[in-house]
Amino acid sequence: MPDLIVTNFNRNFTGVSATTAGVVRQQMQLFDMVLVGQALPGCPDPVRLAEARRLSRVAPKGKPFTIWHVRRNTEMRAAIWARDVLRLPIKIVFTSAAQRRHSAFPRWLISRMDAVIATTQAAADFVPHVRAVVPHGVDTDLFIPAQNRASAWAATGYPGASGIATIGRIRPEKGTDRFVEAMLEFLPAHPDVTALVIGRAAPSDQAFLSGLKTQIADAGLTDRILFPGEIPAPELPALMRSLSAVVQLPRYEGYGMTPLEGMASGVPFVANDAGYYRSFSGQGTCGTITPDDNPKATATALSDILSSPARLDQMAEAARASAEMHYSVKAEAAGINAVYQQMWADT
Repeated sequence: MPDLIVTNFNRNFTGVSATTAGVVRQQMQLFDMVLVGQALPGCPDPVRLAEARRLSRVAPKGKPFTIWHVRRNTEMRAAIWARDVLRLPIKIVFTSAAQRRHSAFPRWLISRMDAVIATTQAAADFVPHVRAVVPHGVDTDLFIPAQNRASAWAATGYPGASGIATIGRIRPEKGTDRFVEAMLEFLPAHPDVTALVIGRAAPSDQAFLSGLKTQIADAGLTDRILFPGEIPAPELPALMRSLSAVVQLPRYEGYGMTPLEGMASGVPFVANDAGYYRSFSGQGTCGTITPDDNPKATATALSDILSSPARLDQMAEAARASAEMHYSVKAEAAGINAVYQQMWADT
């Protein structure tokens, strides 16, 4: 019987999926583990929920129970049913990144967890049963700097001599409109730079996307602000290391992996004060924090980085070093695994 069951029920590859995949790639070397639900890159082939329940009927050899590690509401519900209705010998661990009060039903679900791992101290303040604060980490073996940034960008096939990007769902909460407004300020003075909006818009956000494209067309920048859609996870590291900067301007972010993936790739970032971005920035050595709804400040910060090759190189080196030293997925997996071991030992 497996020591660990990790759930991934979302068919879309989201930020939660990325963080789960990174940790699972580390854990599969240490535990007899099973992935349930949707496939994740570089991870074991998933099984169906019914199979996970079957595998959890008996506790693993030498351990009092199997741990189910969940990260979404649907996954908490499935695990609670397995533990409390089917009476399987399992304990449930939930990772919480939200830096705000959950709504009523998620609060109830979280209250039923055996242990909670918060990604930040701010997130820990909103949930019960916190066993540890373990920041998300980035796979520094997968996200690596380019040997030559200009050549890496040219290999992408996008126009211009260099590129910058924002990555995430195209919707108001992610601040896609803030990025576009900043690009309208920035790009006219930097004719060799191309901006990418990487991600997709849900059907409910199509009008929002159309409005952005109209705004860009009116500014004459349709060929400079591109919408390539969602990039498959296996292709993202190569694209990331080709960039000169990542720009993230969300209205809300629980944690935010994109700047970390950029940092590991030797790519500095410009972001507003959301998620864990300020901590990532290293007081300006790895990234720049700008005020909300201030496209001119964002444009100025980008210009300061991209107009000075020496500063770009310096920030790129600092970003990579910080990702390796403070925010590696190996450290995240070690922190999570310590919670598991404590739970097994306490029973």
